[in-house]
Amino acid sequence: MTIIIGAILVVIFLLLLFTFQVRVSEIAVVTTFGKPEQPSIDKPGLYFKWPWPIQHVYKFDKRIQNFEDRFSESLTADNNNLIVTAYVGWRISDAAAFYPKFPGGSIATAQQMLENMVRAAKNAVVASNSLSDFVNADPSQLKFDEIESNMMQLVQSDLDSNNYGMKLEFLGLKKIEFPESVSQAVFDRMKANRQKLIDSLSSQGAAQALEITSAADSQAAKTIANANAEAIRIRAEGEAQAALILPTFEQNPQLANFMFRIDALKQSVNKNSTMIFDERQPPFDLFQSLPTNSVPNP
Repeated sequence: MTIIIGAILVVIFLLLLFTFQVRVSEIAVVTTFGKPEQPSIDKPGLYFKWPWPIQHVYKFDKRIQNFEDRFSESLTADNNNLIVTAYVGWRISDAAAFYPKFPGGSIATAQQMLENMVRAAKNAVVASNSLSDFVNADPSQLKFDEIESNMMQLVQSDLDSNNYGMKLEFLGLKKIEFPESVSQAVFDRMKANRQKLIDSLSSQGAAQALEITSAADSQAAKTIANANAEAIRIRAEGEAQAALILPTFEQNPQLANFMFRIDALKQSVNKNSTMIFDERQPPFDLFQSLPTNSVPNP
């Protein structure tokens, strides 16, 4: 039993001496006589190594690290001061490159260096944009996405060129403030932009109103023209019919007089109407020539 226990302890000792484990949240680099081996190990599992002092394993947290840089004043392209702060998320992407750049692989030292890079990129990007790109009455004129993207590209380019083994996951502007000397200028510019938008909308409304009025006037003129044409046509048809019966009326004036009175009666009498009239007055004098039993009581 003693021999078995001793053998098991020796096996465990050898495993601890010649192997190491990498967890899901870790990234590791193996150094041989102090020189990092490529590539770094970022997949979880059990790995072989030579015992110290031949090889040594350094493990780092590969999860995203985040921080906010300090408030700092930056000058825009149109000479306005802005107080801007940014938030950053980064992680170790290559432990073999990260370890020799910072003493002992210090994450605090790496983050301090990254803060300086972010501050420099922030000043450079702000200096290439005007105040209206940050503050504008028209949301479509704001360029926050473009500004954040440019800052992230500058910082990542600097990290890659120096082979720091670090990668940015996100970078954005968290807060923007203005010194008192700039506040009034910002308000005046916002007011001017809003007035410009009001004038533009008023012009568009006036143009649409003029277009609607012109269309209505055109339609009204067309309707009146059609009505006048129809009236002329009806008048012409009436005159043509009158021309056909005029010779007959000229030959027999009494017939014409009778027809005119009949027409007048048709226009005077409506359905379900009660009339009180003097049968001696035309055109009601026609009732005097009717048989007595058919004449209605006056």
